[in-house]
Parts: sequence; C-alpha cells; structure tokens
Amino acid sequence: MIKLFAANWKMHKTRAEARQTAAELAKLAAATLPQGREVLIIPPFTAIDAAVDGIAGAKNFHVGAQDFYPATHGAFTGEVSPAMLLDAGAAYALTGHSERRHVLGESDAFVGQKTAFGLAAGLKVILCVGEKIEERQAGQLQAVLTRQIRAGLADVPADTAPDAISLAYEPVWAIGTGLVAGPAEIVEAHALVRGLLAEKFGAAAGEIRILYGGSVKPDNAAEIIALDNVDGVLVGGASLKADDFSRIVLA
Repeated sequence: MIKLFAANWKMHKTRAEARQTAAELAKLAAATLPQGREVLIIPPFTAIDAAVDGIAGAKNFHVGAQDFYPATHGAFTGEVSPAMLLDAGAAYALTGHSERRHVLGESDAFVGQKTAFGLAAGLKVILCVGEKIEERQAGQLQAVLTRQIRAGLADVPADTAPDAISLAYEPVWAIGTGLVAGPAEIVEAHALVRGLLAEKFGAAAGEIRILYGGSVKPDNAAEIIALDNVDGVLVGGASLKADDFSRIVLA
C-alpha cells in the first residue's frame, strides 16, 4: 500500500508563501522520495493553484483542499464546491476535521453528506475521525469512532474504489497540543477503524489507507509510520516549514 504524507496548512500562507513552500518541499523530497510513498499538500482555498504551481513536475506530489460544500452551485455565500476545487488543481479534500466538527459545529450527518458528495464529484476524500480527551477518559473511544465512521460513510457506495477514500484518526486532544497518542493507543484506534471499514467495504477495507494525525513531528514520524494499520500521517504545524515536513516525508 502506498503511504500518504499529508500536510494540512490550515489558515496559513499567502499564495506566494504557498508556492515557495511547496517548491522547497518538492526540491527537498521529490528526488529521494522512497518508493511506495506520496505527498499531499492541503493549503487554504486561495493558495491551491499556487501550491500546484510549486510542485509542478514533482512525481507523486498532489494538492488537496481542507473543506468543501456538498452542492454543485447555488446561494451558499463563502462556500466552495468540489468542481471548483478540481478546477483549481485539487485532487483530494478533507471532511470532518476536528476543527470543522468542534469549532465550527459540523454534525456527523453533515460530514457524511460531504464525504459522499465529494467522492461522487470526483475528489479523493480523507474522512477525519477522533475522540476528545473527556471521551477517551470515559472509555468511549470505540463508541465515538463507530458513530463518526458509520455516519461519515453512510451514503458512500460499498463498491467505492479503495484509493478514493481514506480515514484519518485524529485524537482531538493531541492536535496542536504537543501530546501524541502512544504506540499502543494508535494501534488500538487504527484496528478499530479497520474493523469498521470492513463492516462497510468487506475485504476491500484492507486496501483503504488509515492515517494518523496528532502532533506528528520529524522525531516521531518514523515510529508512527511503522505501526500496524498506519498507512500515512496527517500533519498540521510541523508541515508549515518545508524542511520539517521533508524530514517527516523521508523518515
């Protein structure tokens, strides 16, 4: 399985900064990217085409989007459609990131609506799931992941191509805090995710990538990537500098 190294830049970088960082990353990592790995840059909407320019010619490098609205067009002020993202050069998009869920109030059902719509529109979708610290302390990990994954995939066809859909497990308490789930915690959560994918997709679940996200850094990336059922990483703060993220990509 090809491992995916995704850089979520969140609300950072102008167009010029995005182009420069993407180009620096491609220069640092493209020529020596290990076989069986690919890189995904996820900039703000305004910088998607700039990031595409920055990675031009870099093999196995892609650009994605942080969000979209599940409609082809209409009176949705401030929103962006999958077709607009594809037109700008994005191939992937996130759904259900913890900040969309817990800061901006997106429901499990709405995340599922987006996931199915994005896939139908031709985007590759990374569905993000994960528990808050109080949920983990209450022993609710399995309940939270089950609820989020079943709702997130409810309208996704069971015969969806495995390379079109990925899951990203992000323990909310480890995002931007410096805290990282321990190896046993990551293995446990990813095994739960794999089992829930098997409910939906059967044997094809083994071909669907599961990423880990949560304070991934150059000094812990190799250990995380080596764990069972970890098929890549979704990186936030440590992806903003090309040197830092290249060290993760090449770990």
